[in-house]
Amino acid sequence: MIARWGHWLAFPAGLLLALAFAPTSLVPLAFLCPAVLFLLWQGVSPRAAAWRGFLFTGGTFLAGTYWIYHSVHLIGQAPVWIALFLMLGLVAIMGSYTALLGYAVNRWGPASGALRWLAMLPAGWVLTEWLRGWFMSGFPWLALGYSQLDTPLGGYAPLGGVYAVSLAAAVVAGSLVALVLGSRVTRLIAVAAMVLLWVGGFVLARVEWTQPKGNAVTVALVQGAVPQSMKWVPGQREQTMQLYLGLTLPHLGADIVVWPESAIPALAQDVQGYLDYVRALARAKGSSLITGLVRREPGTGSFHNAIVAYSPAEQWYYKRRLVPFGEFFPVPAMVREWMRLMNLPYSDFESGPESPPPLAAGGETLAPTICYEDAYGVEQIDTVRRSTLLVNVTNDAWFGDSSAPHQHLDISRMRSLETGRPMLRATNDGVTALIAYDGALLGELPQFKPGVLTGTVVPRVGLTPYVRFGNWPVLALLYLGFAAGFAGARTKRR
Repeated sequence: MIARWGHWLAFPAGLLLALAFAPTSLVPLAFLCPAVLFLLWQGVSPRAAAWRGFLFTGGTFLAGTYWIYHSVHLIGQAPVWIALFLMLGLVAIMGSYTALLGYAVNRWGPASGALRWLAMLPAGWVLTEWLRGWFMSGFPWLALGYSQLDTPLGGYAPLGGVYAVSLAAAVVAGSLVALVLGSRVTRLIAVAAMVLLWVGGFVLARVEWTQPKGNAVTVALVQGAVPQSMKWVPGQREQTMQLYLGLTLPHLGADIVVWPESAIPALAQDVQGYLDYVRALARAKGSSLITGLVRREPGTGSFHNAIVAYSPAEQWYYKRRLVPFGEFFPVPAMVREWMRLMNLPYSDFESGPESPPPLAAGGETLAPTICYEDAYGVEQIDTVRRSTLLVNVTNDAWFGDSSAPHQHLDISRMRSLETGRPMLRATNDGVTALIAYDGALLGELPQFKPGVLTGTVVPRVGLTPYVRFGNWPVLALLYLGFAAGFAGARTKRR
């Protein structure tokens, strides 16, 4: 039956996997859906396995990133065909990774047994997550580990990052297949693996890898909730400036005040008088102000999506990971000229330096990120090592009332859990949140409503194993797991 109906089952199983992630967070699906795919790969040709893998992950990303259409067409006002092309193009690219995995495992891997279900398939799954997270700019969204933030398996995050958590979840999925198809010995191994993983995660989650530093810091995170459709409308600038000033004034005196990404819809140079005024007010009350702004670099004339911190000295951070087709256009000059003639957006931001210094604010050092670049966890490690807090400013208004802001919040929570650092997360219209060093939510604001989230966080020092070593230990495990599958298959064929 599986061989006959496998193609029809792969796509809906992939669709269901998207429900394992925020905001639905149906955690059991994170094990059951990959297990279904592993079953659908059983006993079929490499070509059939590739097609089923493509349909499965295509379904996951179609259901999990449908909001790309919303942001590109409904908010960005791009033509429908461009929005569909970008959304379906991403779906096809993501699906191709799992197609390659299915082909490779069924072409060169063992046909059954513990090496296939508990080593090669889980390792291969996470290798594809890692590859799609950086290859050709990458899109590290919907990694299986993000579904496990509130389970014991999240305890592996400080040890090896989100991919360590993904590996644990994938081994559980493989163990379910082994329980269905395996021999008595294989089933015992599968049960032992699941017990060890869950108990190990439970124990690791109670380890404090970092230590408190000094006194608590008071913070105020400001959410203006200006709709993206209105943000850059002529005449809106003054209202937005007064909105942020009015929300902030009652909370000056907090150690750190944070405004979101491009909070004021203008070039920094065009509102310098306003910024100087707010900066002076904050300094008079003993507050450090951090805000996202668009800046034209003096001298070079290049444009940057940036953060400025006034503490009281002026410090700038430039976004490193730019959004393809949103902040830069990876197209040849002739295509760019066509986009200009068609009145489509075509100008680029410039990316910032790879190893920026932390921002100093409120007597602490903060590792900054803008928008979705906090999804690239390993790229932040160098700055995190020199920081006691994390700060992310973002504008998820592009995605409206979709799953994207909730998925992004879980990504931010994972960064705190991996690094053992609290995060200050200020967004334009949600989800503004204060995140503890262990990924727990200390507070959040409702979406689409102006407000200020206040609270305290305790800065942390010390390095988690993940911050010390990055992804390398997990990648070594993945290599060993995948190689063991190949070696086992070759041995059986002799």
